[in-house]
Amino acid sequence: MIVKSLAVGSMMANCYLVWCEATKEALVIDPGGEGRRILAEIAQEHLNLRYIVNTHGHVDHIAADAEVRSATGAKLMIHEDDAPLLSDSNLNLSLYVGTALSMLQPDQLLHEGDEIACGEQVSLKVLHTPGHTRGGICLQGKDLIFTGDTLFEGSIGRTDFPGGSYEAIIKSIKDKILPLEDACLVYPGHGPATTVGRERAHNPYLD
Repeated sequence: MIVKSLAVGSMMANCYLVWCEATKEALVIDPGGEGRRILAEIAQEHLNLRYIVNTHGHVDHIAADAEVRSATGAKLMIHEDDAPLLSDSNLNLSLYVGTALSMLQPDQLLHEGDEIACGEQVSLKVLHTPGHTRGGICLQGKDLIFTGDTLFEGSIGRTDFPGGSYEAIIKSIKDKILPLEDACLVYPGHGPATTVGRERAHNPYLD
C-alpha cells in the first residue's frame, strides 16, 4: 500500500492518496481543495480512483469533492452523521470562507466497522470518532491510521464548531486510537505525521 500526502487549500489540509501498488486501484481521503493538482497526481501515478472518503464534512476537507468525482467517477463516502454537512454551507463552514458549498450528496454512507478496500493491498476500517463533528471518522489500516481532525501531533481537533464536543473527542481518542500499537503511524488532517506512542506519551490533551 502506497500513501502520498498533499497539503491543499488555504488551510493546508492534508489530502491523502492511498493505492494498491499491484493494481493501481486507489482512494483519496479529504480532497479539501486544489482539485486540478489532486487530479494531476492521480494521472501521474496512473491510478484508478474508486473512492473519495471524507473524514468529516468541513470545507477544508471537502472543497474538491465535486471536481474529483466528476473527473474520475469515484464514489463519494462520508459517515451518515456528517452527510448533512455536504449540502449545508453553514454547517460545513464554507459560507464563512467565501465558498458556499452546498447541494453535494454522498454516494455511500459510512458506519462504524465498515471496510473500504482497493485492489489487493488497501483495506481501511471505519472508526466513528465524534468530537470535532458528530460524524467524524478515522480510517485504520495495517500499522497506520488516518485521523482527520480528531488527533494531530501534539494537539486535537477543535470542538467549538456546530456538533463539536470536547468530552466526545477525548473519549473517541482514548477509546479508538490510543489502544493501537505505539508504532502505529498517525496521518492527521493537518500538520506532520506522528505515532500513537508519541501522542500517548507527549500529547498534553491526553494526560
